[in-house]
Amino acid sequence: MPDAHRDAACGLHLFWDEAVTSYDFGPGHPMDPTRLALTMRLAESLGLTTGPGVSVHAAPPAGDSTLGLVHSREYIRAVKHAAAHPEEHDPRHGLGTEDNWAFPAVHSASALIAGQSVAAAEAVWRGETPHAVNFAGGLHHAMPDRASGFCVYNDASLAVARLLELGAERVVYVDVDVHHGDGVQQAFWDDPRVLTISLHEHPATLFPQTGWSTETGGPDAPGGAANLPLPAGTGDAGWLRAFHAIVPELIAAFRPQVLVSQHGADTHAEDPLAHLAVSLDAQRLVAEELHGLAHRYCDGRWVALGGGGYAVVDVVPRAWTHLVATAAGRPVDPATETPQEWRAEVYRRTRRPAPLRMTDGAVPSWRDFEDGYDPGDRLDQAILATRRAVFPQHGLLA
Repeated sequence: MPDAHRDAACGLHLFWDEAVTSYDFGPGHPMDPTRLALTMRLAESLGLTTGPGVSVHAAPPAGDSTLGLVHSREYIRAVKHAAAHPEEHDPRHGLGTEDNWAFPAVHSASALIAGQSVAAAEAVWRGETPHAVNFAGGLHHAMPDRASGFCVYNDASLAVARLLELGAERVVYVDVDVHHGDGVQQAFWDDPRVLTISLHEHPATLFPQTGWSTETGGPDAPGGAANLPLPAGTGDAGWLRAFHAIVPELIAAFRPQVLVSQHGADTHAEDPLAHLAVSLDAQRLVAEELHGLAHRYCDGRWVALGGGGYAVVDVVPRAWTHLVATAAGRPVDPATETPQEWRAEVYRRTRRPAPLRMTDGAVPSWRDFEDGYDPGDRLDQAILATRRAVFPQHGLLA
């Protein structure tokens, strides 16, 4: 369904503090903060950070009481200890491990990113803006008592938890990162106020090896989690088919007051850490669809976060700049050339050539699931398994 709001300016608070780039595990780690800086520079170069209804905000770091909405006191102390003693290893809390190297800013940078996402949730809930974006956020793997998958504090869970604390009764969280949104699912597994929906590569072939279609929520929240594991190699047509077969109907049935979404760019065909084959153009279409769903069912209340994405130059900055443009109601024509000043900045920082346009040149299309099911197709099998596991819990026909 096309986004009816794509050509109308929307209010947007873009949360950004240059200090979020201190979330830096060090040389050689895939989570390169250059991707964040290049995204902001591209958004600025295209004029998306100024104009009617758009404002840039820097929120303070989340304090211990806010972090405590999701994380244990012991874990927060452990993160602070890791910052003071980065040479030590704390595998019990997932710190100083192969994925989650300790570094001096590990607490301050993680708390700063969390603070931006929490402030984004507050701004949307209080009516200061209909939409808020923190593309530095989306660190969805962090657990209450341990770091996981390059994530130290789970800003996505903290944003949802803050919405509940402020009085929200129904929040939907949609995660389209290539990896399962396991930390957010765990945080609200048994909370009927939250519906978590995750589309991700199949757990048999990718970290964190969770997110099976049979994971559907705790005893007090049946149907509170929906997981669609996608076969490795799924491209635009399959990814979009899967999204439209699951997400709009569940959102319509749940009737959320707020939509929180995570837009990991690592579903892309060029991402080095995963095995899907999605284009930048399909990622843009999903952002537009979520924008429309927020207006259709949540009075426009939408908090959009970043996430994974390890093609630092070619994919992430363009994907998240399209996200910012969509949230601002000022979509960027995919044929638009990337600004020369941004290309120069890319080369200065990376010594690599920048992509020349805001598109991969794809024209994505998909076949609606209601138009027919192929029992021999692995993707259709996955879609049907998810619908059968979750839809009846929401009064829907699978």
